[in-house]
This record gives sequence, structure tokens and C-alpha cells, in this order.
Amino acid sequence: MSVDELEKLYEYRYNHVLTAVANKLENHIKGLLRDIPRIDRVSTRAKSITRFLNKARKVDGEKPKYTEPLSQIQDQIGGRIITFYNSDIEPVSKIILDYLAPIEERIIVPDSVNEFGYEGKHFILLIPKDLITPDLPKEHRPVFFELQIKTLFQHSWAEANHDLAYKPQSELTLEQRRKIAFTAAQAWGADKIFDELSQELLKGNAPN
Repeated sequence: MSVDELEKLYEYRYNHVLTAVANKLENHIKGLLRDIPRIDRVSTRAKSITRFLNKARKVDGEKPKYTEPLSQIQDQIGGRIITFYNSDIEPVSKIILDYLAPIEERIIVPDSVNEFGYEGKHFILLIPKDLITPDLPKEHRPVFFELQIKTLFQHSWAEANHDLAYKPQSELTLEQRRKIAFTAAQAWGADKIFDELSQELLKGNAPN
């Protein structure tokens, strides 16, 4: 399939299927979490045409990473749940797994205890069948979506890091990489302290 053909197919899918399903999915997840405190936001989106095509063109060595990008790329619909604190992630994850069927689950943390960087919980989940209405063309109906669950600090750091680290045309200098690592450590520390304070105050307010 040529790049032009792939772009036309995905553009149709984006405009006529993915955006509508993403909106339904967002409302569905908000409904599941309506009684859970300390959730900053729930959002879903269809992967933009430009980002899809960029991902579809990725190579693994000398071979294309995706031979069938329309069926292999799993985050054509992506969702985020942003919690206040680290201790909120597990209760949210439990509800999600109670109602949505997982295909894959990953907890992303730095490789070494001496490193700081991106952290988050990622799921690939089946889209509930009742959100896929019969009017949607069969060949363009999504089957699964990616869901990320992160704290406010994890999300904020990841967004800023992505913006800074992927903009330069040349590789970052050692000093620039150190600055990014420093901000990651600060975000990790702030996340930990706020979570500990939250738990301390919660215990202090508990009835005897």
C-alpha cells in the first residue's frame, strides 16, 4: 500500500469512526469512575493523521516496523486518566480492569534506581462492543485502545519532556540531558511527598 493510499484510508477512519468512538469511550470511562475521588481528568482522542503516518513509517533495522499499520497500531484511540496521587492509581486500575478486558498491561519505570524519567501505567484494552454501532463501516471499526494512568506530576513532566526532547534537530547535549534528568528527579520527589502527605492526613482524619 502506498503512503497516499494509507493516508486516505486513515483520514476516512479518523473522520468517520475513530473520533466518534473516542468521544463515546471518554464518556464511558467517566461513568465508570464517577464515584472515585481525586481524578484530575479523563480524556480520549483519536490519533492524528500526521502522527499515525509518522508511526506507520517507523522501521526496525532495515524493515518496516508495521507491515499492516491499520490493524497493528494499537493506539489509534488513546485515553488518559490523570490522578492526583500515586496511591490513587491502583484503585482506578482495579475499576478499569473490572469493566474493560485487557490485552496488555505495562508499568513503565526507569531501568535503574539511579535513574529518573518517564513513569506511567499503560493498558491495551478491548473497546466495549456496545460502543461500536452497526452504522460504522466494518473494515474501519477499532477493536482496542491504549489507556495511560498517571499522576499529575508524571503527566506534566512527560508532556514537557516530550516537547523539549523531540523538537531539536540535533542530539541533546550532556548538559541538556542532565537538566531533563534533574527535572525528572524533582517531579518524582514531589509526587512521592504529596502522596505521603495525602496518606498521613487521611489517617489523621480517620475516626478512632
